[in-house]
Amino acid sequence: MLQKLAEANQFGFEWLDIVDPQPQELQDIAVQYQLHASSVKDCLQPGHLPKYELIGDKAFIIVRLYTPEVTQEEADTIQELTNKVAIFYTDGFVITIHRKALVFVDDLKKDLIDTGKCRGAFHLLNRVVRGALLTYEAPADQLSRELDFYEDRIFLKDKMPPVLKGLYYLRRKIDLIRRMLILTRDVIENIDDPAENNPNTRDTRDLFVRLQTIYDTLSDNTNQLLNIYFSLSSQRTNEVIRVLTIFSVFFMPLTFIAGIYGMNFEFMPELRLKWGYPGAIGLMFVITLGIYFWFKRKGWL
Repeated sequence: MLQKLAEANQFGFEWLDIVDPQPQELQDIAVQYQLHASSVKDCLQPGHLPKYELIGDKAFIIVRLYTPEVTQEEADTIQELTNKVAIFYTDGFVITIHRKALVFVDDLKKDLIDTGKCRGAFHLLNRVVRGALLTYEAPADQLSRELDFYEDRIFLKDKMPPVLKGLYYLRRKIDLIRRMLILTRDVIENIDDPAENNPNTRDTRDLFVRLQTIYDTLSDNTNQLLNIYFSLSSQRTNEVIRVLTIFSVFFMPLTFIAGIYGMNFEFMPELRLKWGYPGAIGLMFVITLGIYFWFKRKGWL
């Protein structure tokens, strides 16, 4: 579906927004606005990563937005977590292409076009990129709360809870968003020229740096929490093995004594002694006490 959201006679440029484009429809637009064939092909690839390329006087940009409809805990792929927006930009027009209707596009139209505040094609481009980055703010808060939840379960529960699967998907989401932000850096570098000192693009860069810092911190914390989880699991496993080892040390000599006197050979003088049985029990008791005090002295109990 093609919509013309801004007219050249009013704003000095055209803004075309295309939702779920068909190949023929996109081909007609490419011919009319002289778009490069390889860029048009990239528009139809749903899993394409963020990029910036300049072809002649036209810039072709791909940014990805966090998908707000995602509620599945196990969603961890690019297409499950993000939506792609392809942008063709010149001073004379801006073309945005995406498969699903996006709320932030409607918000930009109301804020910039309907109010007449848009100052040109570059101003709109900057706001589109900034709007894409802003979609990663709320997920950062949510992922931070999830990380705090898993941290509480690991450190404050007496028993080790089964949180490994949740931590795995949490790390996958954070790493995927980090990768999207890293690939978006090229877009930010090209739309923000420090020599021009544009406050709008400066704000977009500051937002990008802040989000990158947040997700870098989340990634580090998640990896540290996973390492701590494995360390605690290993420590608790070692504790169980230590207890079982102590029990085995107690019972090994007792089993040895019982094994000897359980052979029932005919010529075993102890078998016919009147105090043989109480003596064997007493010997076992003394050995047990000896092992106990030895462990206490070593600090193993």
